[in-house]
Amino acid sequence: GVLSTRGTCNIGKLNYYLGKSAYERRGESRFPGIDFCSDPAAICTEALTSEELRWITGMFEWTERIQSYSRDGWTYLNQLKDFVDDGMKDDSFIS
Repeated sequence: GVLSTRGTCNIGKLNYYLGKSAYERRGESRFPGIDFCSDPAAICTEALTSEELRWITGMFEWTERIQSYSRDGWTYLNQLKDFVDDGMKDDSFIS
């Protein structure tokens, strides 16, 4: 599923950009009252913002983990560009 954000680093980044840490550092945040570092489960349990928060968390995970994937000279964004440039015919790079 979309909600696979976990680990100290990813939760910390989510807090830094969107949570309580963002508010404390910059005075603005989408979720200023949520400290994801002390309560990572808030992603799924925060009643007033749960649906929006889950979508945003999923998009965050996508940009942090999938779009930035690079290993042994293979990068997701280069493969995606090649896929589009070649008419979106061979999607084998996705699996």
